[in-house]
Amino acid sequence: MPSKETARLDVRKTYKLYVGGAFPRSESGRSYVVNDAKGKFLANASKASRKDARDAVVAARKAFGGWSAKTAYNRGQILYRIAEVMEGRHEQFSAEVAASEGIAIGKARALVDASIDRWVWYAGWTDKIAQIVGSSNPVAGPYFDFSLPEASGVIAVLAPQDSSLLGLTSVIAPVIASGNTAVVVTSYERPLPAITLGEVMATSDLPGGVVNLLTGSASEIAPWLASHLDVNGIDLAGIDNSVEARELEAAAAENLKRVRRPGYEDWTADQGISRLTQFLEVKTVWHPIGI
Repeated sequence: MPSKETARLDVRKTYKLYVGGAFPRSESGRSYVVNDAKGKFLANASKASRKDARDAVVAARKAFGGWSAKTAYNRGQILYRIAEVMEGRHEQFSAEVAASEGIAIGKARALVDASIDRWVWYAGWTDKIAQIVGSSNPVAGPYFDFSLPEASGVIAVLAPQDSSLLGLTSVIAPVIASGNTAVVVTSYERPLPAITLGEVMATSDLPGGVVNLLTGSASEIAPWLASHLDVNGIDLAGIDNSVEARELEAAAAENLKRVRRPGYEDWTADQGISRLTQFLEVKTVWHPIGI
């Protein structure tokens, strides 16, 4: 029996990726140290590679058909369920946000509350966005003419580097609310809230592959996602280097990806619906009027 004086050794956990509804290790075997805002060790995180990014795109594409075919109301229910499960892990999220961002626990709790509210807000939009974006068009002929929004497909998301949970939620929720699937590169220095969000998604009703979370360097992974021909759009929210952003935008032009350029974002402010509409395609249908 060890004596009472024996020092207790903490197990240094290495967190995994979240791809296809599972938690694989990086195929590269790499990991990196995650410290808190004061430089104190928190955990190890997997460092995703190009191969991991490709696997995530495959999982997202596989999930796209089923997810986009769900009724908007059903997608809203699932987003609401994510918010419910987050509420049950409120204290864990608060502790991780406080440590990652170097803020007081009270402020961290407020950010977690705002993140949960944002999931609920986007859940409410799933069955309403079609009425805002779509239309019934007047035509000079015996036809019905409707314009309807459809999801673009697989969207790569470079999450904000500073806002570890609220910013992350603000870029993921609108992408999947509108029927897309997502491959997300998390904050490099503040990945723990994203990892916990992956655990929430795995235990909610979200189908595997709808959201895939890669921890690691956006500068390393993003070029492969930007040039990947099976990725339909990319959100550059986490890129603060204008030269790097232009290079990614040029790579995305290869298959005419939709690109959301980076810029200053106040994640605590009302987000509006611009992110909901960013990765939607509006298609028009003509149908003859029966006699």
